[in-house]
Amino acid sequence: MRRLWWRHLLSVLLAPAMMTVFIPVTIGILADVGVPDLGTPRGLVLALVGGALIAFGLFMLAWTVVLFDRIGDGTLAIGSPVKLVVTGPYRHVRNPMMTAVFCIQLGTAVVWSSPWLFAWFVFFFTAVLIAIRTVEEPHLRRRFGGDYDQYRRHVPRWIPRVRAWEPLSGGQTNSGKPVST
Repeated sequence: MRRLWWRHLLSVLLAPAMMTVFIPVTIGILADVGVPDLGTPRGLVLALVGGALIAFGLFMLAWTVVLFDRIGDGTLAIGSPVKLVVTGPYRHVRNPMMTAVFCIQLGTAVVWSSPWLFAWFVFFFTAVLIAIRTVEEPHLRRRFGGDYDQYRRHVPRWIPRVRAWEPLSGGQTNSGKPVST
């Protein structure tokens, strides 16, 4: 199968980069958000906490993009996954890619101590909550049927389970179709 690298690039540029870099930078410029003062204990703590959130978000984002490429057969936000991805962080939480984006946005707001960037995070978070429930989940239910229903019953949407979910033995779901684990 031909790798659709351009779809990955488009997906990353249109969604995560737009939401975590381009829009926050624009908000920062328009709101005249200042550089954090690393010379104060408060500024240093905020930079460390925000930096940790950003680093975790970048790690999770990279991991989920690789999983969609290798297991979902090369599709991300542009187009639908060919296969239901239920491995790695997807065994703990159904939306780790969005969790990554949320961490990056929240980390940015913390580092710069910006109520404007925090407001952007709250707005985006709310929009995603609505979109996941009303658009993405119904689409995945139609596309993957019982496999997605079983996955949805066992893996929470936002708060990760401590122990990874294990699909039925033999790497199969209720429908008997193989899943990637």
